[in-house]
Amino acid sequence: MNMVPIMRRHPLASLTVFCLALALAWAALAPLKYANRDQLFDIPKGTHARRMAGDKVDILPTVVRLTLGVQDVLLLRNSDSVPQLFGPVLIMPGQDFRLPFEQASDYQFACTAHASGQMTVSVVALPDPGLERLKWRLGALSHAIRYLKKQSPG
Repeated sequence: MNMVPIMRRHPLASLTVFCLALALAWAALAPLKYANRDQLFDIPKGTHARRMAGDKVDILPTVVRLTLGVQDVLLLRNSDSVPQLFGPVLIMPGQDFRLPFEQASDYQFACTAHASGQMTVSVVALPDPGLERLKWRLGALSHAIRYLKKQSPG
């Protein structure tokens, strides 16, 4: 079957398929780079007051996903007016806490800023170029979308 006549009859479809293939190739092969290695999570002002009023506010995801060599430093910023406990660390109002990770694993922490009182930090290895990197990018996109949906009001 000759593809040229099909491409001539359906140029928009051909262009769409070509662009999709190009995007997938880029996602699979392009290096992973960020401006810095911090993954920031802010505890907003009024979080404690809202919880005391009975609001079940979810300000942090249940699982924070980090990647070694890309974003492997958890940065918690306490913008609330009360101290927050993360693991054995007390984060005072206005204070930042950085926790770098050097090994891929799942880490469990007690966390007073989290609705359940627990938070998991899942640290994954830097994916190799190709299918593993494509899966990583798609997983990161899916994770971000789920977190944004939880954050949106309504």
